[in-house]
Amino acid sequence: MRELGPGDVAEYLLHKGWLGPGPFMVQPLGWGVSNVVYRVETPAGAVVLKQSRGQLRTREAWFSDLSRIFREQEVLQTLFPLLPPPTVPEVLFVDRDNYVLIMRHAPPGCRVWKEALLAGETDAGLAEWVGVILGRMHQATAERAASLDFLAQRRVFVQLRVEPFYHRVAERRPEVAEPVARLVERLLSVRLALCHGDYSPKNILFRGHEFTLVDYETGHLGDPAMDLGFFLSHLVLKGLARKPRQRDYWELTRAFWRGYWSEARFQPREQLLPWGIAHFGLCVLARVDGTSPVDYLGPVEKEQARKLGRAILLQASTEWEEVLAECERAIS
Repeated sequence: MRELGPGDVAEYLLHKGWLGPGPFMVQPLGWGVSNVVYRVETPAGAVVLKQSRGQLRTREAWFSDLSRIFREQEVLQTLFPLLPPPTVPEVLFVDRDNYVLIMRHAPPGCRVWKEALLAGETDAGLAEWVGVILGRMHQATAERAASLDFLAQRRVFVQLRVEPFYHRVAERRPEVAEPVARLVERLLSVRLALCHGDYSPKNILFRGHEFTLVDYETGHLGDPAMDLGFFLSHLVLKGLARKPRQRDYWELTRAFWRGYWSEARFQPREQLLPWGIAHFGLCVLARVDGTSPVDYLGPVEKEQARKLGRAILLQASTEWEEVLAECERAIS
């Protein structure tokens, strides 16, 4: 595989003949830990070039298959016709020899939602639309699950989520090992709908109340409840970081649920919600005690997160308002 640095991208594209004669302006994009990503400005518009790397950029050693870039291609092409533009980037070119994927860039003027949330911007309308899109993704793929067997293989998801999140929390927090084991069993057996596996504010590039969703390499036909817990853990953790405005972030979670339930009908709420809550508890713990902890919580907030995650996993809550009550107890 030829590893592409910033100075190699223009020559590479010219050699491939994919994007015309140029000129190209290449800018490294810094978010994420698992790939090299470049924004490439061309006379015809902006594209994103993404190349897999075997070792992720984390404090602890963390490795994954280079071929995960092809799973991202498969998920992008599956979801592109199912979700409204500009939600899913269009795949333009794939280089299987060099593990390169080129896709259309998000519309001009988009911002990373994670950065806005950490700056204190809490837009309930956007949170509701994010819920709508996830609900629509789960509903549409649940309806087509019989035709999505090619997405059933979970190897990359295990490398990037099950091992560094679920297994690591079970090792480091043995008091919750039993409920974590139940979650892992479900993750490895359920084939209900497409699980994005990285539905997170860092992957939501928004402008107003529309957004482009990026990073699909952990996607697979599996347990959609994981997406619920994973996403909601990010909103709540950012709330912990933004005291004394935590409750504004709790309201974002309510808005998200309104949007989600307006679209998701593939499984009764009373069956899906408790699993989503359990995944939430695990993901909260994973972002302080897993392989890839968040970098925006101080010591006090980390202890609040541990208290919250443990309580959710051990109490087996079944309603989201019970979770928010536990959030209040964690910060009191």
